[in-house]
Amino acid sequence: MWDIYKKGFKNYLQLEKSLGDNSVESYLRDVDKLTSFFQSEKNETVIPSDVDLKILQAFIQWIAELGMTSTSQARIISGIRAFFKYCVTENITNVDPTILLELPKIRRKLPDFLSVEEIDLIISQIDLSKSEGQRNKAIIETMYSSGLRVSELVNLQISNLYFDEGFIRVIGKGDKERLIPIGSEAIKYIKIYLETIRVHSPVVKGFDDILFLNRFGKSLSRIMIFMILKKLAADAGIQKKVSPHTLRHSFATHLVEGGADLRAVQEMLGHESITTTEIYTHLDRDYLRSTLQMFHPSFKK
Repeated sequence: MWDIYKKGFKNYLQLEKSLGDNSVESYLRDVDKLTSFFQSEKNETVIPSDVDLKILQAFIQWIAELGMTSTSQARIISGIRAFFKYCVTENITNVDPTILLELPKIRRKLPDFLSVEEIDLIISQIDLSKSEGQRNKAIIETMYSSGLRVSELVNLQISNLYFDEGFIRVIGKGDKERLIPIGSEAIKYIKIYLETIRVHSPVVKGFDDILFLNRFGKSLSRIMIFMILKKLAADAGIQKKVSPHTLRHSFATHLVEGGADLRAVQEMLGHESITTTEIYTHLDRDYLRSTLQMFHPSFKK
């Protein structure tokens, strides 16, 4: 019986939503889990219009008892919501039973971050006798100083450097511009790079205003930034997984640890929602707890 609904749903996803085959199959598997639940409950005659919030809540409990993580449960519920949205659109059901359905609470994984000492150790591995070393030092100082996304870094323009005011202008997600403070060390090493390295580098037409260039005179790729950091971290003997995002996390963590206002951190990171920034308050609490456990007399007993 449900094969008819799933066939229509598949066409809807492919034709109206223009989803790829893998995405479509994932949605259909979510619906398959719902029908498997009906079979397990001996409710094989249930049709979409019979499904209400109470049934869906029982379904969530069922998939949870199967041992699925909160993340997996949330993804399945997302697929079920898409299915019932389709059912309402096609007048298969009059009411969407998923409207009041709550997603399981997902514990957000706290991001890895580096200590100030670890960042200094990474920077100390840079060979400044090489031209790319001067560039790489400016890159890392800039990322850590301003908490840039890697995409913002590789697209950073010379015309958007306002060193006299101590700010840089970046283009973030959704083409949104923001002004970010930049530290004196980052400014110092950007100027060294500009005046001693970049001024002598070939520049391909169209990349004249891009700050950080590769040896071919074009902008660096995000993969290249990742590789540079990964090698420096390995040379420094750091066991953590280090990526450009690790520097961004470190920037935010050190601000919060230092008592920075969360709204200010949100603005500097370019987060759409304060909820995204709040993860750093949790990280800060974990940091404080571990510090207490390590140093406070009552925790040492």
